[in-house]
Amino acid sequence: MSKPLLSNRLLGRTGLLVSPLCIGGAPLGDMPETFNYSTTEENALATIRAAFAGPINFLDTAAAYGDGESERRIGKVIKENGGLPSGYVLATKADRCLQTGDFSGEQIKRSIEGSLLRLGLDRLQYVYIHDPEHTTFENVMGPSGPLEVLKSFKDQGVIDHIGISGGPIQMLIRYVETGEFSAVETHNRYTLLNRSAEPLLDVASRLGVAVINAAPYGSGMLAKGPDAYARYAYSDAPQSLLERARLFVKVCQEYDVPLAAAALQFSMRDPRVTSTVVGMTKPERVAQTLELASYSIPPELWPALDAIGFDTDDPEANRFT
Repeated sequence: MSKPLLSNRLLGRTGLLVSPLCIGGAPLGDMPETFNYSTTEENALATIRAAFAGPINFLDTAAAYGDGESERRIGKVIKENGGLPSGYVLATKADRCLQTGDFSGEQIKRSIEGSLLRLGLDRLQYVYIHDPEHTTFENVMGPSGPLEVLKSFKDQGVIDHIGISGGPIQMLIRYVETGEFSAVETHNRYTLLNRSAEPLLDVASRLGVAVINAAPYGSGMLAKGPDAYARYAYSDAPQSLLERARLFVKVCQEYDVPLAAAALQFSMRDPRVTSTVVGMTKPERVAQTLELASYSIPPELWPALDAIGFDTDDPEANRFT
């Protein structure tokens, strides 16, 4: 991989410089119902320490991850470190109430106040509105709604920048087109197996909105292999997807490239993607991910993988209907 792909990049119009890799904080919150495995506090804290000590300067979490556990664990390491490392960018997300579904402005206010407390910070550099598919566009954008509350926090100097993070692509495009958000985060929809986020990447690029692409491994299958982890986008994968992933494995073997390296660099090499979010739960994963990002891939591999095909339909469409 050429050096520029590993160089820090501007996060849209924010002036923040972030690494092209971002540590994903969801599995740090111990979410076995989502990921099919648990994360001990010991492993999580060690992973966060390794993240703070390495060249990756971008960490992504959310109020809802592990019902606040991800933020609590990150906050412990921030405290023992005496604050965030110099030049580090921490992004979190304002969430609905997972118990009641409340997505009001008041709930978003409580979410931000909770994040500040758990992280032990008096200011949040970056906050996304998280999973707006669970409410309406009118609620998010309307008077006293989530966006207005976050803008009020921004006016007070509590929040520096506001983004939007969610699932359905047409919904995210609608938010991006308002011009209110400096970054959009998509997940599981721009991978070797599924490219339904293509239209979002095009719109965001045209409007100067940063794209943060999460789950380049499709929540694990493209890292561990389809036979070791037969799930995609937090659900059991259909047979057709598993068969295609097995073909990817075969082609990667022919070119002597780990499937995980191809899956990661597929996202990183796209100029429309500012940073790629990779969930990590063990400290050694930081160095391993950097190795995968630097792995030399022959250019012939990409058309060979493209020839196998990919999905353009939303992998989680049925969850939001």
